[in-house]
Amino acid sequence: MKTSDFDYHLPEELIANYPLDSRSSSRLLIHSENIEHKHFTDIVDYLSSGDLLVVNNTSVIPARVFGTKESGGAVEIMLERIMEDNKALVQLRSNRSIKIGALIYLDSYQVECIERQKNFYILQFDSSPLKVFNSIGHVPLPPYIKRHDEDLDKERYATVYEDKELQESVAAPTAGLHFDDELLEKIKKMGVIIASVNLSVGAGTFQPVKSENIEEHNIHSEYIEVSDEVIDLVHKTKKLGNKVFAVGTTATRALETAFMKNSKSGYSGYTKLFIYPGFKFKVVDRLITNFHLPRSSLLMLVSAFIGYDNMKELYKTAVDEKYRFLSYGDAMLLKKNEI
Repeated sequence: MKTSDFDYHLPEELIANYPLDSRSSSRLLIHSENIEHKHFTDIVDYLSSGDLLVVNNTSVIPARVFGTKESGGAVEIMLERIMEDNKALVQLRSNRSIKIGALIYLDSYQVECIERQKNFYILQFDSSPLKVFNSIGHVPLPPYIKRHDEDLDKERYATVYEDKELQESVAAPTAGLHFDDELLEKIKKMGVIIASVNLSVGAGTFQPVKSENIEEHNIHSEYIEVSDEVIDLVHKTKKLGNKVFAVGTTATRALETAFMKNSKSGYSGYTKLFIYPGFKFKVVDRLITNFHLPRSSLLMLVSAFIGYDNMKELYKTAVDEKYRFLSYGDAMLLKKNEI
């Protein structure tokens, strides 16, 4: 299939620039045998006792930092991944390209650009990069949100179940933003099991698929951790005839990667799993997700999950019904296409 097959018209006014006042008050588009229009709190009607709800409990680093070059020119740094020996892989934006060996000044900190890797640069810090980003960094709102970060984003561009010890992501697992503590407690009392995996979301998640042949796309690499316990829960859930619900494409990729590597024990390591039509899902039965960008790898994952024609119909309906799109937007609950 071609990347152009996954294009659609997204009116700019449908892109949500702010979250709703209440996390769980967003709309929920159900795609099962039919398309239904609900609110997110109605998701309890589609869960049953014994089902497994898998979330990504990663925490977001304040990954955007503004600095200056030696010449005085402005530089914007967007963290991709913290590396060993006080190094960081980043994206840089400035009016002119940054040369290797150049110094960048970040308030009271100084860093050196030591290497370039295609669209990324490696910066050398004098001390812990995480400490620097936590000290002066901004919430890394996605590039399609056309505003500066505000105080509200510190709370709302994060899930209520994030593990702050897992501060490794530079983008939020946004499907989880719809859950509040009250809704999660209600789900638990229903007898639904809630389990966590970790996928450290990189800024590459926002990069469009540039190759026209989707099979030639080199998807970004992300670190995942899926425990032995989660693997056991998946097996038990399936054996009892219950459903595995994945909250977001990140939880989906983590689960499917783990079962491709070894379905009997947990897995930790990097994944470059690119899910597009033709992929056979081994784990996930239901997917909770937001609406994704045209021509994106995430849209291709949705297409693989529900079928290409269903995806096209669903997105046309969402645009026509004026759903709110992308990170701070509305949600979908999708049933896996069994064909």
